[in-house]
Amino acid sequence: MLVIGLTGGIGMGKSAAASHFARSGIPVFNADACVHRLYEGEAVAAIEAAFPGVTRHGKVDRTLLAAQLTGKPKRLKQLEGIVHPMVVRQEIDFLIDEEKKGAEFAVLEIPLLFETGADKRVDVTIVLSAPHHVQRERVLARPGMTVERLEHLLARQLPDEEKRARADCVPINSCHCPA
Repeated sequence: MLVIGLTGGIGMGKSAAASHFARSGIPVFNADACVHRLYEGEAVAAIEAAFPGVTRHGKVDRTLLAAQLTGKPKRLKQLEGIVHPMVVRQEIDFLIDEEKKGAEFAVLEIPLLFETGADKRVDVTIVLSAPHHVQRERVLARPGMTVERLEHLLARQLPDEEKRARADCVPINSCHCPA
């Protein structure tokens, strides 16, 4: 089975591309969706133990967690040390299941593919890219997004140029097309 790593900066079109793969019958693992599930289940106790007061009603409250992480890179690394191994386990289970089902391809949609070293677990990498002004327009149109938050998110990611240099394939996604 060929494992495709799909990535790109925020607002570059990863979700739209992943939807196209899924509609074509190719199984897709979404790392962000996995984290959301973990914040409602398996990771809750470990995160609450490390970051007291960040859970509400048995779930991680992302706003409360973000407040404890802002400007604290060591705390962010601590969170990643809890969550990333759980994501990798679920990713591996997904790949095993899809291979057993006879899938020829599987896509791992991972926003921080290169930043987390996940590129070492895939056969080919696809980096979605878009012009900077298109990326900003897309992201700032999201509910609750601010320029400050966008800049914070971008600071955590490798620059688009570096991702493109490391990719096997770079589709340029500059249209305003629906997914």
